[in-house]
Amino acid sequence: MINFECKRDELTIRGRIFGDLNGKKEVVICSHPFVANQEMPKKYAEFLAEEGFIAVTYDFCGGGLGCSSDGRTVDMTVFTEKADLLAVVDYFKAQPYTESITLLGCSQGGFVSALVAAELKDEIKRLILMYPAICIPDDARKGDMLAYKFDPNNIPDVLGEVPMAVGGNYARVVMDMDAYEAISGYEGPVLLMHGTADRVVNISYSRKAKDYYPDCEYYEIADSDHGFTGQAAQEDFDHLKEFMLK
Repeated sequence: MINFECKRDELTIRGRIFGDLNGKKEVVICSHPFVANQEMPKKYAEFLAEEGFIAVTYDFCGGGLGCSSDGRTVDMTVFTEKADLLAVVDYFKAQPYTESITLLGCSQGGFVSALVAAELKDEIKRLILMYPAICIPDDARKGDMLAYKFDPNNIPDVLGEVPMAVGGNYARVVMDMDAYEAISGYEGPVLLMHGTADRVVNISYSRKAKDYYPDCEYYEIADSDHGFTGQAAQEDFDHLKEFMLK
């Protein structure tokens, strides 16, 4: 594992690279959930590196607790995170060991990965979505975004301070977004997995999203909540390995 840095505007994005950098290989960029940091998708990066890929984790700017990248949490939105991921993609496109780029994202990191894939299209070899938070625009319109409750017609400058300070723009910028239109347009291979007992992102969002991808492998992980642990984690890794080794 080695560290890397790249820039988005004046902010430094910091992350880690896993795997053997000799020769040209598929690079899998792993994006973490809301409030979290790059430690969360590290398990995927280590697994993929063992299977012969190069895998990358990184912290979104202001994206969560314990993030090493620059930026304030009150400035973070799905669009700042999209810009972060685009910067990371650009960085790895320029590396001599990169043959192709695949995106893997969990929860909000999955939604952001889907947005980037829709923009870059055939520049992305594959897209892997773990319980993607496609609900974010709907949640903003309801004024109920996880721990943050607010009047959607009068969004405050700060939605709340716990578990981290989140600015009002986090909600404002997605109020008029059609999430499914925003993620549509990517036609490459997609692996989409979601737990049937997810209490954060209802599985109905992924059940609908799969129909927007012409080449989608979709799996429901029985009785799993938001994130995969125990037997669900093993099922998750089995599907991931099968998808990546095709």
